[in-house]
Amino acid sequence: MATIRPFAALRPPKEYVEQVSSLPYDVMNHQEACAMAAGNASSFLHICRADIDTSEAAIHDAVTYEKSRSNLQEFIRKGFLKRDAAPYYYIYRQMMWGRIQTGIVGCAAVDEYLNNTILKHELTRKEKELDRINHFDTCSCQTEPVFLAYRKHEGISAAIREWIKFHKPEYDFKTDDGVTHLLWPVTAPEVIETIRKGFEEVPALYIADGHHRTASSAAVSAKRRTQHPGYTGNEEFNYLMAVTFCDEDLFIMDYNRVVADLNGQTPEAFLQALQPVFDVCEAPAAPYAPRRKHEFGMCLGGKWYSITAKPGTFNAEHPIESLDCAILQANLLQPILGIDDPRTDTRIDFVGGIRGLEELQNRCGVGVAFSLYPVTMADLFNVADNGEIMPPKSTWFEPKLRSGLFLHEIEE
Repeated sequence: MATIRPFAALRPPKEYVEQVSSLPYDVMNHQEACAMAAGNASSFLHICRADIDTSEAAIHDAVTYEKSRSNLQEFIRKGFLKRDAAPYYYIYRQMMWGRIQTGIVGCAAVDEYLNNTILKHELTRKEKELDRINHFDTCSCQTEPVFLAYRKHEGISAAIREWIKFHKPEYDFKTDDGVTHLLWPVTAPEVIETIRKGFEEVPALYIADGHHRTASSAAVSAKRRTQHPGYTGNEEFNYLMAVTFCDEDLFIMDYNRVVADLNGQTPEAFLQALQPVFDVCEAPAAPYAPRRKHEFGMCLGGKWYSITAKPGTFNAEHPIESLDCAILQANLLQPILGIDDPRTDTRIDFVGGIRGLEELQNRCGVGVAFSLYPVTMADLFNVADNGEIMPPKSTWFEPKLRSGLFLHEIEE
């Protein structure tokens, strides 16, 4: 049983939503954030990236988190953000490249993250957790949502369809990246109850994106529980804000690899080293995207190849070892190119599929680049259900959730 409960969001009035909304805090550096917010005093980056108002050197200092808090209060004072009068669900739809994904904005239970009703598939880094812990705790607000997924539940889908059919969206705007964003507050008590009960029939939720935000919300919850030893469990700090999507709506893009050099080998020697574990042939197109699992595109010396892992070189039944990123690491990146730890090796870089395969070709240089077949939602569910952890940089979800459309206050 999963819990997704309604909440009274802090969010922009529709006349301000386009100028308030921003990209997520972690998809840009300090300079890019400054440029994005330039000339816009109501950009949400002033809250989620307050280093643009302090300094790059102070990005993780208390002064920056305090600036986030004061900017949040200023946004409320100026009317850029307003609190809804009652707890609602919010239907959030994104449209990109002719695709539509529609989710429910609500609050998941921290206890269900702790007891693995909310399943994870990635490791987190303590320094990234600490950043959002300090940010959420100082602001007393979860300023950006977690991205959750669930296996389709027809009752929830029907409730979403019916509400959208008979109500106009309160938000409807397109951002510079070509994504259209729509939001419907669900205000009818009977529909709210239908959605709540529908999630009670969902056996598990899965973190698609936002492992650090989830872990940080749980840590702040633990701190608040210590500060309020008489807590009942109904306080807002026991819940974390999430957008929860049906798996059938979601789109995972390829997450590709570029290695800066050939580990001291000539291109000819490198190609020869691949022969025992891969079938290698010239690609039918350039650049080349693999057409099936266990096939890879490879750019070497400006030329594209198709390489396919040979049977017996991986465990097809194992949830991790059967993933293409794991096959590439175990059979090529580590033994042939000497990439022992892709998390820390500076010779390897990762390129999200949103940047296109031309980006791989441009960055290949004297090294080699690989295009991968995208991980599927079934793969992600299988990994999480088995309590496994995916290799780093396995999934790239598009479109990203827009920030600043809804916030969850956790002050009691």
